[in-house]
Amino acid sequence: MALSKIQRGFHAFQKNTGSFHPSDKQRTMKRSTGSLELTDDGALWHGTISVGTPPVAFTGSSDLFLPGSSCSVNCEGHAVYDTDKSSTAKNLSKNFSLSFADGSVVQGVVFTDTVSIANLTATSQAIGVAARYSAGFAEAQFPPDGLMGMAFPQISEFSENPVFQSLVAQNETTAPQFSFKLSETQSELLLGGVNTDLFSGTLTQVPVVQKGFWQVKLDAVNVAGNETSTGLSAVVDTGTTMVLGDVDSVRSLYAAIPGSADASNTVGAGFFSFPCSASSDVSLTFGGKSFAISPDTFNLGRISQNSADCVGGVVGAADLQFWIVGDLFLQNVYTVFDVGSSSVGFANLS
Repeated sequence: MALSKIQRGFHAFQKNTGSFHPSDKQRTMKRSTGSLELTDDGALWHGTISVGTPPVAFTGSSDLFLPGSSCSVNCEGHAVYDTDKSSTAKNLSKNFSLSFADGSVVQGVVFTDTVSIANLTATSQAIGVAARYSAGFAEAQFPPDGLMGMAFPQISEFSENPVFQSLVAQNETTAPQFSFKLSETQSELLLGGVNTDLFSGTLTQVPVVQKGFWQVKLDAVNVAGNETSTGLSAVVDTGTTMVLGDVDSVRSLYAAIPGSADASNTVGAGFFSFPCSASSDVSLTFGGKSFAISPDTFNLGRISQNSADCVGGVVGAADLQFWIVGDLFLQNVYTVFDVGSSSVGFANLS
């Protein structure tokens, strides 16, 4: 799903800006902050938003989409967004279709409505009202009701502001920043600022190299303090579970871990194994500072119940020209996405 999301972003960037994305190698109101507690279900983090007038609660690319009341495919068990019951819903008469890696799609019509999250409210917010969900969004695989993207407008399939940019434009936030702490307990999304209680030291700020994704320079990948690859680029994405990289640099990472092996035939394409007893001292360098991926998060578990080999959480992806740094890494740091300065900040958790 992560790779198809990137390709969809490339297409939307071209549509919205008239040019190809550089990484597409194949072609005075009161302002405030809002803190949203996130729930970890073991595979993803999700929180609650409300939509419409009167508001209805939902749990949740650059776009927001929810199952509509007419959704008939893979929407069972999800709360549905009934536009007829919202006095502020407006049909833009614009169809949308989002494709995913399993070959299925999310299709529907774009509306605007009032969206509230963590006591902050965006009016006339674009929402995709889905008439069908892909198999990956069926309740058994995806407990939240929908998705709320937080990238830049340049990759919006709706050609509209994402929710956070709407909050900033409507003077709802104290600062044009949103920040994450992702962990098994006390996870938080803070909209409109930074929670200094959740990290130690100073933030390492890394400029976004191209608006669209939260894409920054990845100085180096390291094992045991030694660089295995340098001069890379990375999309920082809370919507991706693991860390994905180009095949060559991922192979170089595992080559520095004694006893590692290609596990494509036993686990899946791009996966590697390593001895469970081995030290997996892996880190990523951003802005000149290295941030560790803890052994607990790097290790996805044993290949089989009695195996002495474990599966690594950094995965090689064919045709990927940059890295996608997901929750496997982000669980280890406090992360600040700054719309105002177009930068991403990292700091060690307190």
